[in-house]
Amino acid sequence: MKKKETNVKHHKQTLRETRNMTIVEFLKQGEPTSARCDELESLRKRGCDKIENPHGSQRILKNKAVTNRKKGAEKLRPEDITQIQPQKLSLNLRAGEPQNIILRFKRAEDYPIDLYYLMDLSYSMKDDLENVKNLGTSLMKEMSKITSDFRIGFGSFVEKTVMPYISTTPAKLLNPCTGDQNCTSPFSYKNVLKLTSNGQQFNSLVGQQQISGNLDSPEGGFDAIMQVAVCGDHIGWRNVTRLLVFSTDAGFHFAGDGKLGGIVLPNDGKCHLENNVYTMSHYYDYPSIAHLVQKLSENNIQTIFAVTEEFQPVYKELQNLIPKSAVGTLSANSSNVINLIVDAYNSLSSEVILENSKLPEGVTITYQSRCKNGVVNEGENGRKCSNISIGDEVSFNINITAQGCPKQGKPESIKIKPLGFTEEVEILLNFICECECHKHGIKNSDMCHNGNGTFECGACRCNKGRVGRQCECRKDEVSTEDLDKNCRKDNGTDICSNNGECVCGTCECKKRDNPEERYSGKFCECDNFNCDRSNNKLCGGHGRCECRVCICDANYTGSACDCSLDTSTCLASNKQICNGRGNCECGTCRCTDPKFQGPTCEICPTCPGVCTEHKSCVQCRAFGTGEKKDTCERDCSYFNLIKVKDRDKLPQPVQAFPLMHCKERDANDCWFYYTYAVNNTEKEVHVVDALECPAGPDIIPIVAGVVTGIVLIGLALLLIWKLLMIIHDRREFAKFEKEKMNAKWDTGENPIYKSAVTTVINPKYEGK
Repeated sequence: MKKKETNVKHHKQTLRETRNMTIVEFLKQGEPTSARCDELESLRKRGCDKIENPHGSQRILKNKAVTNRKKGAEKLRPEDITQIQPQKLSLNLRAGEPQNIILRFKRAEDYPIDLYYLMDLSYSMKDDLENVKNLGTSLMKEMSKITSDFRIGFGSFVEKTVMPYISTTPAKLLNPCTGDQNCTSPFSYKNVLKLTSNGQQFNSLVGQQQISGNLDSPEGGFDAIMQVAVCGDHIGWRNVTRLLVFSTDAGFHFAGDGKLGGIVLPNDGKCHLENNVYTMSHYYDYPSIAHLVQKLSENNIQTIFAVTEEFQPVYKELQNLIPKSAVGTLSANSSNVINLIVDAYNSLSSEVILENSKLPEGVTITYQSRCKNGVVNEGENGRKCSNISIGDEVSFNINITAQGCPKQGKPESIKIKPLGFTEEVEILLNFICECECHKHGIKNSDMCHNGNGTFECGACRCNKGRVGRQCECRKDEVSTEDLDKNCRKDNGTDICSNNGECVCGTCECKKRDNPEERYSGKFCECDNFNCDRSNNKLCGGHGRCECRVCICDANYTGSACDCSLDTSTCLASNKQICNGRGNCECGTCRCTDPKFQGPTCEICPTCPGVCTEHKSCVQCRAFGTGEKKDTCERDCSYFNLIKVKDRDKLPQPVQAFPLMHCKERDANDCWFYYTYAVNNTEKEVHVVDALECPAGPDIIPIVAGVVTGIVLIGLALLLIWKLLMIIHDRREFAKFEKEKMNAKWDTGENPIYKSAVTTVINPKYEGK
């Protein structure tokens, strides 16, 4: 029976080894075993038909639906309320392949709240304490509008109990206040009241508190915040919404300030409450802001800073450093503290911010949020959604990518949670670092030199102390001179042509950065990337490179496979090869008639009729006129148009290629000049960009000339008329003078004539 089983096993192994023979032959001589791993398309091109290409996957392990309930419905325990879904997943990650998960978040209605009121009890807060004494019942009443499950606690702080923060004289240690003021002894932090749902108890215990005092202005509030965060059992925190209200009217000490009091030990971030009093303030320094951020985040505590207006800028800066925190302006006597707390809670709870735990080495994570009203955020803003009301649901698309396999190869886990909430999503990460075929390896296979290795995935994985592609050598034989001789071509000096390493007397060629490029051959003397190129393509893109020689595809020849044997590109419009005026060489016409040019020897730039043939296209492209102006783009894009300023700039005929000078007239009797040439199959037209049109009559000079002529003619006629009248008058006057001289007048008196003068003599006139 045993013998039969042994024969069966041997038969199965023989079948598997026979089947794998073809897999072994996949590698070319000299190629390293790592050449089996390549891009999918490259492997297919090389004829590999047994390809393992594993992909990542995901599985949801815990997927409790988010809670849908209304206020006043059946009361649920905090651990039974779900606001984020799913809660646990398992991812199988392959290097470079992202896995996408979708997280849903929904704010539950009537979600329980724990609120701890931490108050500065230095002397300046005396009037504030009076208003806080009734805070318990009043805040209970107000918060009942938000949740039916509300608890409140109270703590106080002053300062470290060492100089120079307080006075250490015996009298001042008993009563640090001046005058007749009755104050309690200074202290660092007291947990006065554990979280409770009894508002009356809050009022009673807070009413018993007394003011204390210190010397410097900044207070030791950071010590108190640290203890509130880490002393969960003393405070009574539940796994619900946790709010810490920090009330003060002063600044704060932080890490390093303890040196003033001789305290140099860094804060250890642990709980040190004895009888609800912080006992190590004199021993440990104040915590740093980063330390506080870490502890508040770990314990899901959201902080509300209730500070006076004077210190608003300081705490606003602090808010920027502490996620899920808010700052409210406290009135001088804390009378507005209830409204401040409610407003701050609404602000904090309306925003959800996701954070993740430390990522394993080589793992990256990106977020994309889909918020209310279709708002999509990416990058750092992809971690959060704002303005979320109770009952609103938002989602987050999260991509997790492994850049490689971890050194240990062990599963890892990360956690994602919304800041300020106790719920979290656990994600288990498994890395795909090996193929399935590794599980079916044949140990001590005959394929690996008489059983010196495991045959898996078509290659040998050698046993300890063995090397070589088939584990044929011991490690101590690898570098011997005798074996190196087998790796030198033609007894030369170069081992494996300087393109590989001699392993066990056999060359194993180097891998190139480009996975498409590889060395091969017995001495790595061959490669597939140093062949001739054409158009910057290996073997012109029409062949493959084997051992530095191009193996061309069908219908191609030449050292770079750049010569096409196809004559279809040489056929002219008359179906003749090269128009009967040339020879087809490598798919291109070589014209034998020097007059003809072009890809098919059909273009004759100097033949009659060339100018007329191209006239319409030159017109439409250069001047936007002519018969083809409407179809210019379609019919006239076959040449390159170059405009010149004048006729002297037009190119002149040269021996390199024929050129035709053209002079044509358009419909407006204007002349235009251009040249037509074919330069290396490129048709070029140079055209003078200005039309030469006959000059038209100049109207203004003509009109001016006509008017001037009319005026001059009129003046001339007037002068002639005047001259004639003068001549006529002179003749008439001369005739008159002549007749006057010839006339004989009678000098006798007219008997009828009477003198017009009458002379009268005065009789009395004596002539004196």
